[in-house]
Amino acid sequence: MWIAFDNSYARLPERFHARVSPTPVAAPRLIRLNVALAESLGLDPAALASPDGVAMLAGNRVEAGSEPIAAAYAGHQFGGFSPQLGDGRAILLGEIIGRDGIRRDLQLKGSGRTPFSRGGDGRAALGPVLREYLISEAMWALGIKTTRSLAAVLTGEAVARETMLPGAVLTRVATSHIRVGTFQFFAARGDLDATRLLADHVIARHYPDAAHAARPYRALLDAVVAAQADLVARWLLIGFIHGVMNTDNTSVAGETIDYGPCAFMDAYDPATVFSSIDHAGRYAYSNQPSIAHWNVARLAEALMPLMDTDEGRALEQAKESLGAFAGQFETAYMGGLARKIGLQTERQGDAALIRPADPHGHWWCRLHAHVPAPVRAGCRHAGPHIVHGSRRLRCVGGGLARAAGARRRRRGKSWHCHARDQPGVHTAQPSRAGRDRRRRGTPGFRALRGVA
Repeated sequence: MWIAFDNSYARLPERFHARVSPTPVAAPRLIRLNVALAESLGLDPAALASPDGVAMLAGNRVEAGSEPIAAAYAGHQFGGFSPQLGDGRAILLGEIIGRDGIRRDLQLKGSGRTPFSRGGDGRAALGPVLREYLISEAMWALGIKTTRSLAAVLTGEAVARETMLPGAVLTRVATSHIRVGTFQFFAARGDLDATRLLADHVIARHYPDAAHAARPYRALLDAVVAAQADLVARWLLIGFIHGVMNTDNTSVAGETIDYGPCAFMDAYDPATVFSSIDHAGRYAYSNQPSIAHWNVARLAEALMPLMDTDEGRALEQAKESLGAFAGQFETAYMGGLARKIGLQTERQGDAALIRPADPHGHWWCRLHAHVPAPVRAGCRHAGPHIVHGSRRLRCVGGGLARAAGARRRRRGKSWHCHARDQPGVHTAQPSRAGRDRRRRGTPGFRALRGVA
């Protein structure tokens, strides 16, 4: 079987990735092949379903031209920074150019251990593989930017989780697997050359117009901010909850990526959480816009040294770019709601007509009535607030709330205030002192910590 690989990411310096081959499995068996996707990629479905094709999809065969790698990246996971994560159970086989001329990654998930496995077995169970296959393809059918699933293969081996489960490998297709956490990996190490190489690669691959802008790296940040604002608005319009919106699960291409404890709401409840470990509700349905904003603020931190050698000017550029998120989200979200109720043209007063259909009235959810009175009294911003568990009470619009007695215990933690209706840049910011210490090595953190 012949595949025309052209592996641009593998040509980046060695510190961007580790070269590693998939670990063969005992008895690979194809259980699902996405024929339409294969054809759109210029691949022969019959060849993929052949014994040699299934061997490749299981990781038992490396095709000529493939350069298997595991990518390095860092990330904030539930607000805590991990300076090294990386592909622990996924291996990028290479890149191919589809019939539409778009470059895409071909990646195996569950294909064995890598240098980034951190004690894991590098394998995947059948259930999560099928869930990602089904949900990613459903998202694509709903018109939402997403990674896609080319194939699911049983391995003939069991994997140890809470119980022994059948193992499987998913073949994932993405316009790239570059994450906010990829930028954080190099920024945390002070590796400005690698950050610049990565930014140039992303511009060339995803946002070529930025290369012609007067400030290319500012244009890159603008593009990612806009892509994430639009993506999360579309999530909310269909009741989708990602579940683990860590920065290492945030694609700079603006695709939905890494389907873990994700699901769709059956009944509307803005506090809905599907992740069993998200006890504080950080990634609840209604918090997803603010978390997306927080995540792109971490990208801004990494890009600031490239945007201007003067930290003050770089900070102003970052503020301007991040400040556009709310309006971009609002446009996408309200436009989607208008289409849902059949409004064909935009008119003054549309928002007032639409919002009664949304019981919580806005993307930040009108939970002000549920916030303890001392919190509202101690916050300098009036209007709706989102509440969220945190070790400290914090309003990102106005700093730490100072009202005495403002803390209220909830699930062992205290209220977190997220002002949303005030001008300027507002987002959720973890305030744990230890977390701050871990992030002080990131360029721009001191300057941006009061912004996002």
